[in-house]
Amino acid sequence: MRSISFLIPPFAALPLALATTSALGIELDVPAQNLDAALTYFAEQADVRLLYDASLTRGVGTAPALKGDYSVSEGLQRLLQGSGLTYRMGTDGTITLVPVAEEQGALELGATTVSGQYSGRNDLPSEYAGGQVARGARIGMLGNQDMQDVPFSFSSYTNELIENRQAQTVGEVLRSDPAVRQSYGFGNFSQVFVIRGFALAGDDIAFNGLYGVLPRQIISTEAVERVEVFKGASSFLNGVSPGGSGIGGNVNIVPKRAEDDPTRRVTLDYASDSRVGGHVDLGQRFGEDNRFGVRVNMAKRDGESAVDGEHQHFSLFTVGLDYRGDRLRLSGDFGYQKQRINEGRSVVYLPTPIPAGLTKVPKVPDANDNYAQPWSWSQLEDTYGMLNAEYDLSDAWTGYLSVGSKYTRENGVYSSLYVSSLDGTATVGRLYAPRDEESDSVSSGLRGNFATGPVTHQFNLGLTGNWREFFSANESTTAGNRLPGNLYNPFPSPEPRPTIAGDIHHPRKTGSTTSRSMAVSDTLGFFDDRALLTLGVRRQLVSSNSWATATQARTANYDAGVTTPVYGLVIKATDNLSLYANRIEGLSPGQVSTAVNNRGTVLPPYRTKQVEAGVKLDYGTFGAQLAVYQLEQPQVITVNNVMAADAEQRNRGIEFSVFGEPIDGLRLLAGGTLLDSELSGTVGTVGTGASARQVRGLNDGNRAVGVPEFQYNLSADWDVPGVQGLAVNALLQRTGGQYYDSGNTLSIPAWTRVDLGARYAFKLDERDITLRAGLENVANKDYWESAYGGYLTQGSPRTLKVSATVDF
Repeated sequence: MRSISFLIPPFAALPLALATTSALGIELDVPAQNLDAALTYFAEQADVRLLYDASLTRGVGTAPALKGDYSVSEGLQRLLQGSGLTYRMGTDGTITLVPVAEEQGALELGATTVSGQYSGRNDLPSEYAGGQVARGARIGMLGNQDMQDVPFSFSSYTNELIENRQAQTVGEVLRSDPAVRQSYGFGNFSQVFVIRGFALAGDDIAFNGLYGVLPRQIISTEAVERVEVFKGASSFLNGVSPGGSGIGGNVNIVPKRAEDDPTRRVTLDYASDSRVGGHVDLGQRFGEDNRFGVRVNMAKRDGESAVDGEHQHFSLFTVGLDYRGDRLRLSGDFGYQKQRINEGRSVVYLPTPIPAGLTKVPKVPDANDNYAQPWSWSQLEDTYGMLNAEYDLSDAWTGYLSVGSKYTRENGVYSSLYVSSLDGTATVGRLYAPRDEESDSVSSGLRGNFATGPVTHQFNLGLTGNWREFFSANESTTAGNRLPGNLYNPFPSPEPRPTIAGDIHHPRKTGSTTSRSMAVSDTLGFFDDRALLTLGVRRQLVSSNSWATATQARTANYDAGVTTPVYGLVIKATDNLSLYANRIEGLSPGQVSTAVNNRGTVLPPYRTKQVEAGVKLDYGTFGAQLAVYQLEQPQVITVNNVMAADAEQRNRGIEFSVFGEPIDGLRLLAGGTLLDSELSGTVGTVGTGASARQVRGLNDGNRAVGVPEFQYNLSADWDVPGVQGLAVNALLQRTGGQYYDSGNTLSIPAWTRVDLGARYAFKLDERDITLRAGLENVANKDYWESAYGGYLTQGSPRTLKVSATVDF
């Protein structure tokens, strides 16, 4: 384990000695956080040289806040209270941490300059000033990394932000990210996130770095400690995602763990119109040195949402177990989640080809209106588990293993509205598609640090695998047997007559996928790690099989191998400024051709190539990131009845974000994106009937569907002066217009949404109580939120949320 040193000029030893003996204090402002991070803040503010073995502080827990005038000795005593550690001062003023029981002969460790890099173990990166984001995150196989040390862009949102925003799903958390926008999935209510102009499906969100474990489509936050957002292509870092999405970025979920202080927390919540729920969060550590931990979360929510007639039912139970030994660390997470939505407001489709009379996208209905049919519903039920193990082979090398599994049962009768006229005239379709999924995943590897002369190395070797099987059937309506409906004046419709495929009572196996990969990387540090060069390569094997739903005949199978490299460079120009650049790829499994002349052929995996450069600023209480990037992804077209990946979507963008607490009591999260998308190699149809013909390049130069030209967020959280415990917050989202079709003939307008919130924390009979209130979409704005996927998703209406949390 590396020691940590905070270096000061030689003349600083004398002020240090004076500070520890003088009654005059040093002005300190150290927020409550884990002990490692608190010591970092303390050493910088007190201008002292502090040395310690990082293994002493691992898992110690939260240090109290320091705000005011303290001597060095007083400040250290407060920070170390209850930690089992004390300190000694050398003759040169150097401070060394030692265990309390060690009375003599403390070993003073050699100094090494802090680089902010993490060992890759389970320790969570510390929170940044303000507590809304962390200064580090898990960067795929590279493990936990500090934001200044990696050539990539990311954000990591903390449990504090989740609770203060009353975010009940990952989608509600990601509304705080200026680089992310949202849509619904095809036909149902799954959350889809658009990052850098490409979709990330809920199926492809990682859990502790492992794909294929979390609940499908909608992920709740009651058991979540961090939501980490990686921006950009990431096939090398994480391997190919199970569903093939996440090309423009991905998300990793970090679960809650038992803390050193017991957790006993109950939350009651209400959301308009009549949704009521409760959440119980229990955590406890026990055994010698608090080595064993248990964290249990239970939640239930039920009632009508702010959309007229839409009812939601939610249940959750999770258990997190962990053990932290001197060299061995173990953890396990097990959960059950069930969500049902009755009469959920679905997405809206327009006919293909677009009718001549449909000269623009139909006006969005009132924010609260519901055009779903009374017989529609959706239900998702997930059972999942994951085991993790890490073992320190030495102070410099760690081996790890993660295994996970889940079983998903999905049912639903979906009503779909196909609007063909500006007056809302439409037809109603019906789909019943029971689906079961079994998924098993594994990840293992080795991480280590060593040096060759003046060059340091962070070496990583990783193996991953995911095995999935699908069982499905469906009842669906064709265009000819849909029934009348209307977008603005919805009326109940009988269920249309369906076409049945497969055994809907006992769905049979219709598909299986397997992905396996091996990766190796090395981050070379030059000039005392002021320059960090990351080089790596991953070999990925992807295989897929499919069977016809009705006949069970094999329809396609393939097995392909792809190698994806990464190159990244970080230059630490100053202690506060890092410059970076990367070249990395994304990977998606090739789809099965449905064209006449090559039907059943599986296309090769699609490579998305990314180049990116950026700047990162870190001033301790205030940080910022600027990134410029380009992604090029192949697109599938059909020419002369042959399907091939011969077109391309190119996205170029500029991202900017700011975060932190630049002024005491004022916490900021803000940023924006300018995004230019362009299609090339396209093909389109001109004419109708017998005169119809295909034209290459018809839509070349057009913008991609559902990708706005700009988007930005402005968010602040402010402690009200003079009223202890009272804080208010606000979030403004602004998103540019989006095209509905690749011909760029129809588009939705830009939209703005404002959310407001407040909280009040106080004590009653020695119990901590926090009251929260939030009003989302304050103006009850009617807006089409997204056109991504070639359909329209309406934004949610004004929603009041209130909650009360009691710690006992």
